[in-house]
Order: sequence, then C-alpha cells, then structure tokens
Amino acid sequence: MNTAMHLSSQLAVNVLDARSLLSAFGVLGVGVVLFAETGLLIGFFLPGDSLLFTAGLLCTGGDRGLRLSLAPLLVAAAVGALAGAQCGYLLGRRAGGSLLARSRSSRLHEGARHADELLERYGYAKAILLARFVPVVRTVLNPMAGALRVPLRTFTVWQVAGGLVWSLGLTLAGYALGSSVPNVDRYLLPIVAVIVAVSLIPVASEVYRSRRAAKAKAEEAGG
Repeated sequence: MNTAMHLSSQLAVNVLDARSLLSAFGVLGVGVVLFAETGLLIGFFLPGDSLLFTAGLLCTGGDRGLRLSLAPLLVAAAVGALAGAQCGYLLGRRAGGSLLARSRSSRLHEGARHADELLERYGYAKAILLARFVPVVRTVLNPMAGALRVPLRTFTVWQVAGGLVWSLGLTLAGYALGSSVPNVDRYLLPIVAVIVAVSLIPVASEVYRSRRAAKAKAEEAGG
C-alpha cells in the first residue's frame, strides 16, 4: 500500500516545479533533469536554473519536509549538466539539423535563432560558455554546435567550463543563501520567480537588440 502511494505521488509530479521534482526524485532527479534539459531537445522547458538553486537551498535543512545532501547533489548536478551537453553535441553531429527541423515549437526555434546569433557574434568558445546561462538556448546550442562541426575538443573544453560554473555556482548560491538567512524556505517561491526573471534577461535583451537593429535597417532602406 505504501509503495503504491509513493509511486502515485511520483507519477503526479509537476515537471515544471522544482520543489515537486525534488520531492519526488531527490538528488537523482537533478542529474536526470539537467541531462534532459541540456542534451535532449524535448527537455527545453525544464526548470534547470530554479531546480539547481532550490536544491542547494534545501541542503541547509530549512525545509524540514525535505533535505538533500550537498556533496551528492553537486556530483549529480555536474554529471547531468556535462553529460547532457556532450550528448546533445554528439546527437547534433550525427543527425545534423534534422532534429530541430522536425520540431514545431516556436520557442525552440526562437532559441535556435539566438544560439546561432551567439555563435556568429562571439565565436565558439564564448558562445558555448554564455549559452549555459540562457534558458532554451543552452538546450539548442549543443546539437547546433555538433551540426556545425564545431571541433570536439573546443566544444568539450568550453562546455565543461560553462557547465561547472553554471551547475555548481547556482547550487552553491542556493546553499549559501539558505545557510545565511533563517527560514528562507518561506520565501522560496518569490526567490525562484526572481531567478527565472533574471535568467530571461539575456533573451529579452537579445530580442530587443534584434528588433531595434531591424527597425534601424528598415528606416535606412525607407530613407
């Protein structure tokens, strides 16, 4: 009976909610979610940023109903983020652009456009590093890098650097906040909302810049 109830609660998990994912799957869920978000196009909607921060915060024991261990969490986060990106690259190298072409998601294609702009503007190394901090773009850039035949060594070095800074940095930031602010779990939802909003700033900035540039070109053509 208890096993059935536990299985039922796992099946009812909300994959868009970090707290729900952690309650159902714990540290293992962090690794799986990060792998899916960074390695599989179908994982573009998963809450990587808020999941890492929330998991780090819950390692402090502020939430009596759920407490995670920091060391296993850091390992799971790093392995999921790095293995996922490498898998995405290899899939893109093998399948080319066909995987993205089959998708009907406008958000995914918008992310692909931003990923392409990053690669063109900043070059391979900087683009791979920066993409880690932009939702959707970090999902799409990896297979795009493979499809564009970015050198394997270059991709691996920079995705590892960016992946470690992103995964460990956000996790430790959550842990640091949870350790320094008493009862911080009471403010979890507002904090996660701020993290999500901040993570969308680069995308919003790129959209604004692109529209402004397009408007300027239209005015020049009209003039």
